[in-house]
Amino acid sequence: QVQLVESGGGLVQAGGSLRLSCAASGVIFSINSMGWYRQAPGKQRELVAYITSGGSTDYAESVKGRFTISRDNAKNTVYLQMNSLKPEDTAVYYCKADVTVVRGIPWNDYWGLGTQVTVSS
Repeated sequence: QVQLVESGGGLVQAGGSLRLSCAASGVIFSINSMGWYRQAPGKQRELVAYITSGGSTDYAESVKGRFTISRDNAKNTVYLQMNSLKPEDTAVYYCKADVTVVRGIPWNDYWGLGTQVTVSS
């Protein structure tokens, strides 16, 4: 069993910053990509950013230049530094990890329960 636990969400004024963390625990052989998604009320869940095990990253156009994703492989943790936050960034932010639990077995997606980010104008 693999668990992902997000932290760091909260309420912030427009222009402010937050740093999200997501720690994976449980039976883990290796983690491939890790990523952050978000879902605003009435909207579909969307990819915000992801990072591969080798450190390659990609971002949604709406957050490029403002958000930075990073990871600590030794801690099985991924971070999302969010700067210059806007009201439209308000959403529940979810962490996802592609985890191999046993060597030779294909990886599966695991999701956290989400953390609320609210940006006031």
